[in-house]
Amino acid sequence: MKTTKSKTAATKQITEQDGEKLKELFVDGLKDIYWAEKNLAKALVKLSKSATSEELKSAFELHTTQTEQQIVTVEQVFEIIGEKAQAKKCAAMEGLIAEANEIIESTEKGTMVRDCGLIMAAQKVEHYEIASYGTLRNIARTLGYEEAATLLQQTLDQEGETDHILTELAESYVNQEASAE
Repeated sequence: MKTTKSKTAATKQITEQDGEKLKELFVDGLKDIYWAEKNLAKALVKLSKSATSEELKSAFELHTTQTEQQIVTVEQVFEIIGEKAQAKKCAAMEGLIAEANEIIESTEKGTMVRDCGLIMAAQKVEHYEIASYGTLRNIARTLGYEEAATLLQQTLDQEGETDHILTELAESYVNQEASAE
């Protein structure tokens, strides 16, 4: 396997100016995920109330609790890097929440088809969060914010676990029961 960059080039020190530009991008990403998490916490309550199965309701309730902690974690990351915690509207999360609401509106209450749709919507959210936290963790490492990177990794691990739980629910019975409706 041939690599286009040598290890030395890949690990070269970033200049102070480049570092400032990268830090700006990092802070912007934190503001984005901060808004996303705050709005997701509210949306998860609605998803839980709209779910049919008790297991899916419980999964959404657990993720609501985790999301509330993740908001605190993002605030800690802001503090670590010496920035004020601020939210910036996240168009991606806004769209994902709107899509989840459309699924609720377009499916019949009390059905597994609705649960299947809610799992689909929630997994799209999880994959967005996984991508966001993974990228933010990598940038934190590059900028030398190891403590921030560790916190972001912990959140990334939680998001991956939530995605796994949703997959298990879908595969264990939700999709099969939805196909019979």
